Amino acid sequence: MAQPAISALTMPPRFAIELDRTDPDVPFRASQSHMHHTWARTFHSRPELYIRPQSLQEIQKVVNLARRMRRRVVTVGCGHSPSDLTCTSAWMVNLDDYRQVLKVDKDRQTMTVQAGIRMHDLNLQAKEHGLTMPNLGSIDDQSLAGAIGTATHGSSMRHGLLSDRVQNLRIVLANGQAVRCSATQSPDLFRAALVSLGALGIIVEIEFEMIEEDNVEWVQTIRPIEDVLADWNNGLWTTNEFVRVWWLPYMKRAVVWRADKTKKAVVKPQYSWYGGSFGFHTYHILLWISQYVPRVLPWVEWFVFGMQYGFKDGAIISAIGEQRTELLMNCLYSQYVNEWSIPLEKGPEALTRLTNWLHGDEHSSGIPFSTKGLYVHSPIEVRVANTMNREPRPYLDTSYPDTPALYLNATLYRPYGQDPPCRERYYQAFEHLMKEYNGRPHWAKNFAHVDHAYLSSVYGSDLDDYTRVRNEVDPEGMFLGAWHRRTILPSKAEFPLLPLEEKEVVRRERRTGGVDWIGEQARWWDGGSDVFEKGSESGESFDLMAGAEAESSVLLEGLSDDVVVTEDNYESGMEGGRREGIEEYGTGTSVFDKM
Repeated sequence: MAQPAISALTMPPRFAIELDRTDPDVPFRASQSHMHHTWARTFHSRPELYIRPQSLQEIQKVVNLARRMRRRVVTVGCGHSPSDLTCTSAWMVNLDDYRQVLKVDKDRQTMTVQAGIRMHDLNLQAKEHGLTMPNLGSIDDQSLAGAIGTATHGSSMRHGLLSDRVQNLRIVLANGQAVRCSATQSPDLFRAALVSLGALGIIVEIEFEMIEEDNVEWVQTIRPIEDVLADWNNGLWTTNEFVRVWWLPYMKRAVVWRADKTKKAVVKPQYSWYGGSFGFHTYHILLWISQYVPRVLPWVEWFVFGMQYGFKDGAIISAIGEQRTELLMNCLYSQYVNEWSIPLEKGPEALTRLTNWLHGDEHSSGIPFSTKGLYVHSPIEVRVANTMNREPRPYLDTSYPDTPALYLNATLYRPYGQDPPCRERYYQAFEHLMKEYNGRPHWAKNFAHVDHAYLSSVYGSDLDDYTRVRNEVDPEGMFLGAWHRRTILPSKAEFPLLPLEEKEVVRRERRTGGVDWIGEQARWWDGGSDVFEKGSESGESFDLMAGAEAESSVLLEGLSDDVVVTEDNYESGMEGGRREGIEEYGTGTSVFDKM
């Protein structure tokens, strides 16, 4: 592949000089015309450079060149997070071309992969070896590194976060070194990198623990919420390996989905004429109407889910299929998602309070926000994860060490790209409720009222340790942006801005929906001019400084891994497969089978 040309007119003069200093045999695959947006098109940004490396040498070249050019670096996959976490006006690295399976260890049931591999492709290639991922979230379009780095989880009392299955990681740090970490090798770096939020470096390789491939049989039932609450501590979450609940607040009913492994043959779910494209478009149009007449939403909930699951309690849908496909669900439409974890035992109380509030009972709910004129979309997704007694724990683990975690997800759709009018007040009330239980926000979602002070109260010393490790491996803030600053970092008075940290300068609504996000390049700190034109520093001095910082780091001492590893050093790799074996999201058949 030829290296794309980069216009000298739009890059600082120093760029050509620094690029010429790098190894000409290592490509720098960059373009300047990319417009980044999240999957839900909630945020858009235009990076200065969009880079798609294909080797470890290329990734290291990107980091070294960014350091010399004083640029922030953001790593992105499918952009499934609807927040501005991946927005940048600096350099964006996409690892979709860095996705090979490097090694399969059948005895240990692990696969070592390049970090850009999408989970769908990982499972598809694992199938050739009789393996599969132990657990999945709602979709498998994310890169494995992205899913791990944001604390993605499924819904099972027998499983925790996806990062629980990581055996070791390799990460390229701000000084360009590629280092490995695990529970025994640089454990502090490992605990920080397991949920990295993209703020430590670029994760490039992952050894991931798999299990034997199997089918699962699932049964989905619609039940009154009173029955669900009665079963909460009587087998609801423990009778089956996988369980998730969709809470329908206006109907006061719930859809309960259960699944277990089976050796039975594949059985498709029973056909429903409403469950495919007709139902998909009908629901979308009704959501669009509710933008202008919000009070129809309780009726929409009754009609849409009654048509799909029946208007009487006890309606059942069931099927048998491969675990890699049947644990997934259809995300339907562009959406905001605000998900938090709270202790499992607090679930009945929290859900009862939220339901009462949505029915206008502000007094018994104890939620001090008006419900006048407020109507929300449904359902509320309810899931569990259990990481009790599991070590090592990520510093920013959203689950709990001493109790199972319940995840509540307040989804709001954006019909035809329009933001729902209830979002600000609903999410403000929802987050208020979650904070009363010392809840932890899902890092990739649309929480709005979280800062370092609150996170310190729920994470304690773990947040301090994460920040310490982050600062050791990236002392100039090459991987930090405005999202990190307003969310996890201390105040500027306590933790001053770092030299390469990118800040947000403009956020504006788009005519076509969503938000344009514009940041200021990392060189903003010296007045906006190119740092090398000042004459006070040189590219060499920055490299020397980075080297000295690496040598002094207790995490990196003895861990330097300068030899570039390629696929040839491993057992034979396999080509990534095309997407296969899953109904396409959107308007395919069986849209509503699993919500």
